[in-house]
Amino acid sequence: MAALRLGERPEEPGAEQRDETAGDDQGREDEHQFPRHASKMCTQGASAQNITRHARQVRVIALQSVQDAEARLRAAGYLPSTEIATSAFLADRLEKPVLVEGPAGVGKTEFGRALAQATGRTLLRLQCYEGLDEGKALYEWEYAKQLLYTQLLKDKIAETIAGAQTLAQAAERIAGSEDLFFSERFLLPRPILAAIRSPTPALLLIDEIDKADPEFEAFLLEVLADNAVTVPELGTMRAIHVPRVVLTSNAARELSDALKRRCLHLFIDFPTAQRELEIVRTRVPGVREELARKVVAAVQAIRKLDLKKAPSISETLDWVRALLLLNASTLDAQVVTDTLSTVLKYEADIAKAREHAAYIAGAELR
Repeated sequence: MAALRLGERPEEPGAEQRDETAGDDQGREDEHQFPRHASKMCTQGASAQNITRHARQVRVIALQSVQDAEARLRAAGYLPSTEIATSAFLADRLEKPVLVEGPAGVGKTEFGRALAQATGRTLLRLQCYEGLDEGKALYEWEYAKQLLYTQLLKDKIAETIAGAQTLAQAAERIAGSEDLFFSERFLLPRPILAAIRSPTPALLLIDEIDKADPEFEAFLLEVLADNAVTVPELGTMRAIHVPRVVLTSNAARELSDALKRRCLHLFIDFPTAQRELEIVRTRVPGVREELARKVVAAVQAIRKLDLKKAPSISETLDWVRALLLLNASTLDAQVVTDTLSTVLKYEADIAKAREHAAYIAGAELR
């Protein structure tokens, strides 16, 4: 398949946001860095009737530098490191997909959302899961609509086959009109095709690609390489505007070298204490400085323990909010013991942390 020639950015495109109901969204990952996106997402698994179109005008923005990328991501509510801002700038200007890896809850999904908002692009999200196939990610035919049309047009169909001497002749006449029922009128685009055919520049967020099967990963290679997809009944459909693509992975399995080769790579780890403190200040503006510093120091200490799942930043925020509701002004060993279930999700981890409650409560930021 021939690769699509890269197109120019329109100066003032109309923005359109598609909203579909998600199948199994994997939790509230990355709540810490990004307030609720002003636009809605398109997620796999909903019918065309659930798609909501938003016709407001936005300006698609080309990131001018790493500093510009950092400023625009911050304006979108995301607090990037220099490495993250650099990846955002390069992904936008090189028009290459970016593969974002790291532990759960460190800001991977929100990076994609924030990049869409920072560049004024339509956000289309595909949530991956085991068993996801091309039909659910690319397109489906609206069989109910096709059947309805055959009922409405049955008189015309009768006229078409009138005079046919044999069943074969009747079938041949009907076959001459089969393109009517396999046209874009009956095509239900899923996130990947929606990003390719979006009339406005889009960002495709492929979330948790490591949960999909290797066969689906192989299918993605064609899309990422050519910015085009093939629908057997319609032929090759090329991108109207080259979409930006963000893939996220929690490293549940090793991804193929072929996929990695087509992407820029970004690894997001748990934040430094100072960056996490900045996130807490931003997301919980009413928190006292002393409590914010104690909680961040405690979480940093908890992450040093040998745990099944280290607390994410969203769980840090939950802990701060819980302590505010409990009117706690600081942390001591008893408060830590009583509220560990807010920040740790496995009983074995909670039991281990309780053994170190004094160490956790006594942690201080340097």
